[in-house]
This record gives sequence, structure tokens and C-alpha cells, in this order.
Amino acid sequence: MSPTRLSTVVLDARDAHELAGFYQRLLGYEVRADEPDWVLIGPPPGSAGTALSFQTEPEYVPPVWPTRNPGEQQMMLHLDIEVDDLETETARAVAEGARLAAHQPQDDVRVLFDPSGHPFCLWVEQSE
Repeated sequence: MSPTRLSTVVLDARDAHELAGFYQRLLGYEVRADEPDWVLIGPPPGSAGTALSFQTEPEYVPPVWPTRNPGEQQMMLHLDIEVDDLETETARAVAEGARLAAHQPQDDVRVLFDPSGHPFCLWVEQSE
């Protein structure tokens, strides 16, 4: 076994609990740890998936995507979420509080912003 392992990805937000709730509903995850300014969610036992953590950062500034001007806060990472039905899951994400990005670079991907402004992608595998 490796002496190190990636355990979670942490997203900053003005309200960690609000953002954790969004991803919990979107992904069907459950809360694994809950502190005043930090929440860890992950897939139910026996399910595959990557855990996500959320940290309250009062000075949080949402990233800009796509990048427009040098010096603006840029996207440092984004989440890719594979779905079976792109249109249905896009509509569900919007109903849960996501916002569709104006710029959509690919037909098999939908770029959205979560309630804190982090970009994330829903994508469907294209059959050949």
C-alpha cells in the first residue's frame, strides 16, 4: 500500500454547508463529517466515487470561466461528472441550484456553475 493517498477534493465557499448540500443532492452522496466551517460528503457505502469537502472561506471570490482578463480569479480546477442522460441531468442540476454557462465548448458536455460559482461539467460518453 502506498504511504500516501488522495482522500478528498476541497472546494472553498462562503457557506460550506450550503454548497455541500447542493453536491449531496446532485450526486446522491451522504455527509461523512460535519463541522461549523467544513463538511465532508461521499458516496454511500459500497458505491464508487470521490469524496468532496467544503470549507467556509468568508473572503471567497468565485473563479472566472472562461478566462477573460489577466489578473482575474481564474478557474483552478473543475469537477467532471459523468451522466447517462445529458439533458435530463442538466435540467436536474439547474433545478438544484446550478446555473448553465453561456459558453458551451462541446456537444457532449454541459458546463455549469454551482451555487458558489465553481464551474463543473456534466458529460456523457459518446458511442463510436
